[in-house]
Amino acid sequence: MRYVNQAVPKLDAQALVTGQAVYTDDIAPDDCLIVKVLRSPHAHALIRDVQLSRAKAVPGIEAVFTYKDCPDKRFTLAGQTYPEPSPYDRLILDQRVRFVGDPVAIVAGQTEEAVQKALKLIEVQYEVLEPVLDFHKAKDNPVLIHPEENWESLAPVGADNQRNLCAHEECYEGNVEQVLAECAYVVDETYHTKANQQAMMETFRAYSYKDAYGRLNIVSATQVPFHVRRIMATALNIPKSRVRVIKPRIGGGFGAKQTAVMEMYPAFVTWMTGKPAKMVFTREESMIASSPRHEMEVRVRIGADEDGRIRAMDVYTLSNTGAYGEHGPTTVGLSGHKSIPLYGKTDAFRFVYDVVYTNVMSAGAYRGYGATQGIFAVESAVTELAEKMGVDPVVLREKNLVKEGQVMPAYYGETAQSCALDRCLERAKEMIGWEEKYPARDMGNGKVRGIGVGMAMQGSGISACDTASVALKVNDDGFYSLMIGATDMGTGCDTVLAQMAAECLECGIDEIVVHGVDTDVSPYDCGSYASSTTYVTGMAVVKTCETLREKLLERGAAYLGCDPEDAEFDGEKVTNLKNGESISRAEIGNRVMCNNGDALSASEAFSSPVSPPPFMVGIAEVEVDKLTGAVELIDYAAVVDCGTPINPNLARVQTEGGIAQGIGMALYEDIVYNDKGKNYSNSFMQYKIPSRLDVGTIRVDFESSYEPTGPFGAKSIGEIVINTPAPAIANAVSNAVGVRIRELPITAEKVYWGMQEKK
Repeated sequence: MRYVNQAVPKLDAQALVTGQAVYTDDIAPDDCLIVKVLRSPHAHALIRDVQLSRAKAVPGIEAVFTYKDCPDKRFTLAGQTYPEPSPYDRLILDQRVRFVGDPVAIVAGQTEEAVQKALKLIEVQYEVLEPVLDFHKAKDNPVLIHPEENWESLAPVGADNQRNLCAHEECYEGNVEQVLAECAYVVDETYHTKANQQAMMETFRAYSYKDAYGRLNIVSATQVPFHVRRIMATALNIPKSRVRVIKPRIGGGFGAKQTAVMEMYPAFVTWMTGKPAKMVFTREESMIASSPRHEMEVRVRIGADEDGRIRAMDVYTLSNTGAYGEHGPTTVGLSGHKSIPLYGKTDAFRFVYDVVYTNVMSAGAYRGYGATQGIFAVESAVTELAEKMGVDPVVLREKNLVKEGQVMPAYYGETAQSCALDRCLERAKEMIGWEEKYPARDMGNGKVRGIGVGMAMQGSGISACDTASVALKVNDDGFYSLMIGATDMGTGCDTVLAQMAAECLECGIDEIVVHGVDTDVSPYDCGSYASSTTYVTGMAVVKTCETLREKLLERGAAYLGCDPEDAEFDGEKVTNLKNGESISRAEIGNRVMCNNGDALSASEAFSSPVSPPPFMVGIAEVEVDKLTGAVELIDYAAVVDCGTPINPNLARVQTEGGIAQGIGMALYEDIVYNDKGKNYSNSFMQYKIPSRLDVGTIRVDFESSYEPTGPFGAKSIGEIVINTPAPAIANAVSNAVGVRIRELPITAEKVYWGMQEKK
């Protein structure tokens, strides 16, 4: 193919490397009011009185708002398709504060100095309440985090605010207890993953203004513009027709910006004052009042027979949604539905979960979206099962992994129509030299090297839910405008979608102009999340191109005076097959500008009844210092099945970046609270993310399958790539020094004390 499966440079590459790219804060008007919020020092409290007179008297202060000024209408900040599974438990400002950092008041002023001074002069009287900080004790705790009567759950997800329960579900097939009792080998262990920050370079930021028609315009670095429109209209209690959302370039998101963390504050200021307003989160705010990964504790019971067939899997997940429920009911499902299906020969499975409220920062979406936590647990347990059986963990996986044509257990009855997981495992073994290095090698210098493996799967959009549409039109001189609702946040989706369009239309990629998102102009797209853009939006592009090709053929045939059946379009011209006469696309584009009754444009939508999973294998080689317990990642070999890679270079970069984030989760990143709920991890001095020096050598390869429901056989790649490092590294450490770490991150202290216990 000319463009698909080719390493086309990103359309915005030159702008990025020359510093020409502009972001939200770069284009905000100079006269924006500066907006900041006063944050609660308590994990759980009621606001009894707020004195604002001194703050309002500060020169340059435009307005100060409290909960008394805000609509008493609850909503969710989760950027999800309506009706949102996440409960409506938020107010713009609430009398009850539920974590250290929860907003108490909004201050808007002409300068940042004035706003900062005013914040210090607000006097708040709190009635401090007992917080719930241990998520093991949250369910059915007498302390209720959301006792309000107007709390609401729009979807049947098992939520009950009177039990501090954000979601609950059970699903099973077969009799798990009976099958486990029949198994010769059983592992029963519990694994704990902490909250993690997305740590994108651009913090949360947005500005707002009213246009000439009095409509609220919000310019936001968001992954979900159309959802933000709905969220803001609900929060402000105004019609959606009064809200417009525009997405400029985004400086990274990784799921964080699938939650409308702060757009409501400048939007509320603009709606109340009529003046433009801007809010830019500091790095500290982005660390203490954002939307990190959900902390989860996952108990895994897994059993195998004498021959090594895994017969039963039982997974129970306890998820900590924090103070609010956005994404709580949906992330948790992936911890089982994206880990259990990796093993296709089970006789029985069971998956149960509880999602609970606590008085810490609310969690949200993060690359991997719950699958990361569940895969760490299940893949660790499978390796522990292999250890118990005395067999090679790769051999155990080879016997049990899901293969093409199999119905995937716990995956909604879907069949793996495209699956190269077996080839991924074989290739990763070759890349790392598994046969020579397994399980470990003593280096003779007080250090030992071990290797470990992890497998993963994800999805491609949300089946029977995610919808994407694009619009495509022919302009004068015949160039195309491709209008999309998907959001490029550095992932290169604008380039990938343009590649598909150029392939379908048989034109140069430089002849396609891709337009970013404006909810007044762009066709609807649910946004960039759930690994949906390449698969879901890509199919919308293919459908739209096919429709537009037919229109071009018909218009060209009309100009040539022949029937469309007697003409063909080769991307550059329409030719009359009977006499050889032709008319160029450029001429067609120019001629339709005059005396034309049919628009030369097309728009199509796509939604898939299935979510074909990409697959991945990662193998890590680590070096452990036997004296200190320090772990160094030496080598990481990864092989991905994402169907047809539309752009191999971008797919490789996505994979390398996701692996680096997974390494951070495995070895470094840890959000730490004190006994009163204060978050100590409020900067990059306290919250370590890996640098290039910390990730060792990362090597990536692809084993392509062909997904019949995807564009050009493609599946997703954005999220799966973060899922294998945690189990692979934990398994490698265990092979190296015999210490099994079941709580992330894997620190030198944990390894050291584990070695001491073994002595």
